[in-house]
Amino acid sequence: MGIREQSLEKHYEWGGKIEVVTRCEIETREDLSLAYTPGVAEPCLAIEADKDKSYLLTRRSNLVAVITDGTAVLGLGDIGPLAGMPVMEGKCALFKSFADVDAFPICVNSKDVDEIVKTIYNISGSFGGINLEDISAPRCFEIERRLCEICDIPVFHDDQHGTAIVVAAALINALRVVKKEIGEIRCVINGAGSAGTAIAEHLMALGVKHIIMVDRFGALSRDDETLSPAHKELAMKTNEEMKKGSLGEVIEGADVFIGVSVKDALKPEMVGRMAKDAIVFAMANPSPEIMPDVALRAGARIVGTGRSDFPNQINNVLAFPGIFRGALDCRASAINKQMQVATSYALANLIKEEELSEENIIPNPLDKSVVPTVAAAVIEAARKSGVARI
Repeated sequence: MGIREQSLEKHYEWGGKIEVVTRCEIETREDLSLAYTPGVAEPCLAIEADKDKSYLLTRRSNLVAVITDGTAVLGLGDIGPLAGMPVMEGKCALFKSFADVDAFPICVNSKDVDEIVKTIYNISGSFGGINLEDISAPRCFEIERRLCEICDIPVFHDDQHGTAIVVAAALINALRVVKKEIGEIRCVINGAGSAGTAIAEHLMALGVKHIIMVDRFGALSRDDETLSPAHKELAMKTNEEMKKGSLGEVIEGADVFIGVSVKDALKPEMVGRMAKDAIVFAMANPSPEIMPDVALRAGARIVGTGRSDFPNQINNVLAFPGIFRGALDCRASAINKQMQVATSYALANLIKEEELSEENIIPNPLDKSVVPTVAAAVIEAARKSGVARI
């Protein structure tokens, strides 16, 4: 059997990847009285008097909601909230396994932005953080923005920011290997959806000045009146030369290609027209924009993908467990840009200078030092930026 068939068989065997376990014993009448009525009234009254006590008297301090509407699940598209449940459960299992964060999957049966925002806000008091997952663009931008405005707990769309953070960490180290300055490189991002947009925004925050965004119609340019509002806003910050044309046309001389698009989007001849010591991050899953061996033969010096069977796996699991671990531990009210930038540098710096190479620019997702390192960086940035509450 292939991996997909094996996974389906295991899911039938598991009957779900997570379960609820109790943290208190209920074996005697006294146990029952302490954990439930009448004793439980006392913590209820304490929380009524001081809402912050909910972090001390319930599991809220370590609980994250993993929420989707099922409109952009993996590479499968709009398959609906129920069909997205195995992914949400998997994300919850990763939270627990990597960072000892309790997480609960919630699948919202709506595509209406107002309804989704209201639903999530109304349940937000049960959690210490919200992880949005697999929500299609451009709705995901509006949903996240509005929730960040009204919720007093961190709201994080991992498809956007988790991807961007890990891409940036890989790029920082790749540039160290090829000895290029981040402010001087020319970068082409193929795919202008949620991930591509967040990658561009995050790289600009790190100092990348020259970015061209490409969607299926070609390069985004600020003088294109046909662009959607979201793409228009992005075009105003990128492609300062207002280059036009397809990916093959605008990639000429680029130092970096970042793909969050589709299989085989990047052709070998395109790589050949990139700058010397080109960096290619082909992250379409399961089949990348170009296979690593093909990209290397075509002239790329460093190649990363989203896959675990090739070197330089750019995987969100490097970021979100540690980010939420840190945010929960300092009771942050948000996961802001400072915390995200700090995570990118923390991940990059886990690879020592003497260990850097073309095939070693990003930590292994199974490296046990990743989560505590990221969490520490997140807490420090949260305190410096004023969003930490303890």
